[in-house]
Amino acid sequence: MSVQLPPPTNRKRALPQGELEASSTLKLGADQNTHTLSLSEARLVIHKVLENKRRGGNKYEEPENLTKTLDYLDVFARFKDEENIKAVERLLNSHTELEMFERSQLGSLCCDNAEEAKSLIPSLQNKISDGDLQELLDELTKLRNFTE
Repeated sequence: MSVQLPPPTNRKRALPQGELEASSTLKLGADQNTHTLSLSEARLVIHKVLENKRRGGNKYEEPENLTKTLDYLDVFARFKDEENIKAVERLLNSHTELEMFERSQLGSLCCDNAEEAKSLIPSLQNKISDGDLQELLDELTKLRNFTE
């Protein structure tokens, strides 16, 4: 006796154009030059938007997935103070040899040393020397210490 299954109810997912990969070579397709945010920047943006919605006078109830996203960002965002977040963004943006994706990853991961950073973000391998990367990471650490 065989059981007949109903047809699937999900939509077919569009296949990505080309190969997407964030390894030793960044291949991000259409998103290659898209501005990306660190977790700290995303946290700041969402809090500002919600603050404006609440100030608008209309009753606004946050969807559950937004509340969960904010909870996640509150835990994992490395920088909490707006001034430090802006300083981190300026510091990372001064490294124009790095892709936007790599900068946001550095701002989110806050690696201790160049070896760890290059291990977690392999595309940094031939873009920045270990010494320059370590100097950048040390500057990020200084900014982070003021926020925790």
